[in-house]
Amino acid sequence: MSFLRRRNAAVPAGPDFDVLAMDPSDWPGNLGAGLLPAPDGTCQGVFLRYDLLGGRGPAMIIGNLPEHAPAREVAEGEVPFEVAQLLAALENDEPVAVTGVEEDPVMHEDNLLIVRRVKCSEERISCVQFDRSDGVLVTIASWDRPITNDLYALLKPLPAELFQQ
Repeated sequence: MSFLRRRNAAVPAGPDFDVLAMDPSDWPGNLGAGLLPAPDGTCQGVFLRYDLLGGRGPAMIIGNLPEHAPAREVAEGEVPFEVAQLLAALENDEPVAVTGVEEDPVMHEDNLLIVRRVKCSEERISCVQFDRSDGVLVTIASWDRPITNDLYALLKPLPAELFQQ
């Protein structure tokens, strides 16, 4: 993905990498963003929580985790960080595990993505992951909505100003 590149951190409050997600102005519901800080102040990831239901729970979480981010490290069978965040936001404390992974090639603009569809024991969760050319792992977790290939057309880099304080 040639349009994605590392940013120079002009303001330490924001991430030093591009965040690929859906533009908040294209989303009709509420949006929340979270930064995962490291002890040295660098950004170890960003996740965006899209709430289409107007305060009744998140519909989707999109995470962007750079290489070596601790949140990327999950044990065999454990759900990705974004799925855990989605379950916590829904106040669902039932144990959920990964039951399988399938690879699916998908076009995003002029780039071929190898998307991993993560199957979970909770069937209302849809989860996909793909690696960007800059080493950032993008994970999309959705509650009670399938993730279709149409979603990838909505993904684009968000402006750095969105994450500055």
